Amino acid sequence: EVMTDQGLARELLRDMIRVRRMEEKCAELYSAGKIRGFLHLYIGEEGVATGSLRALGADDAVVATYREHAHALLRGVPMTKIMAEMFGKQEGCSGGRGGSMHLFDASRRFYGGNAIVAGGLPLATGLAFADAQLKRNRVTACYFGEGAIAEGAFHESMNMAELWQLPVLFCCENNRYAMGTAIDRELSQVDLTAKAESYRVPAASADGMDVLACNAVMRQAVEHIRTKGGPFFIEFRTYRFRPHSMFDPELYRDKAEVQTWRERDPIRLFTEKCTAEGLVNDDDIAAMEQAAATEIAEAVDYAEAGTWEDVETLGRHVTTPAAAEGAA
Repeated sequence: EVMTDQGLARELLRDMIRVRRMEEKCAELYSAGKIRGFLHLYIGEEGVATGSLRALGADDAVVATYREHAHALLRGVPMTKIMAEMFGKQEGCSGGRGGSMHLFDASRRFYGGNAIVAGGLPLATGLAFADAQLKRNRVTACYFGEGAIAEGAFHESMNMAELWQLPVLFCCENNRYAMGTAIDRELSQVDLTAKAESYRVPAASADGMDVLACNAVMRQAVEHIRTKGGPFFIEFRTYRFRPHSMFDPELYRDKAEVQTWRERDPIRLFTEKCTAEGLVNDDDIAAMEQAAATEIAEAVDYAEAGTWEDVETLGRHVTTPAAAEGAA
């Protein structure tokens, strides 16, 4: 398919570069001990969030997983707030209490990363239930990995969404390995659209390494929900180039396979396409790289300059058994 919209092409490329460079910087900061806890990087999957999130409006909601830095950034959460959160500083989007897996911004209807596999699915179904009850024409997009499909929450959410015709857009980022288990060793039915259709939920599958394909399928799904109502399921076939998390020794997959997928890098493929069609040149790409580098440098400075929470307030928002009893 020929890309005609030069403005859109440049924005898609710019955003994929922003995400890639931010994630690479996070890996570096993690190794330096600046970012602590767990860190799950999105490198290789940029086409999915970049292409798909653009199809949503400001009133729609987004629920994500623990691999959610890209979703937060592209939903409009400032990189400064994301980086401060990863550093554990009060200026972070979750007050420094959530870290990498719990980015959250209610003002942008970004209802959080979630450290629990499939944890976001019932939350998204609940948000969509509220919209249906209040007759608001909104979509709740819920991102999750294929590992979540083996969880009960997936089946319960799909079933309820279809029975009650809730406006949930189930977005499965199928990167084939869950934490470290190949999909065919984890799911008895590996055709994920067939699984969705078993709940009578309309479904589509897209090449997650093609940012335009991700954008097109998401627009189709959003349009379907807005006009016909009810849920929709999308499988984005993608691949993470890095291990599951920074702790993962990655013994479960072949290096040659990773290399084969790296040749389908969504940024490289789209850059080649845009260059061939005359939509961007080397100067444009250099400017995008420079802008990303500047944004990242500012975010790191902001995080470094941020403040730690006072020891006296560490108990705030933390429920102890005694406090719960007192409230009862």
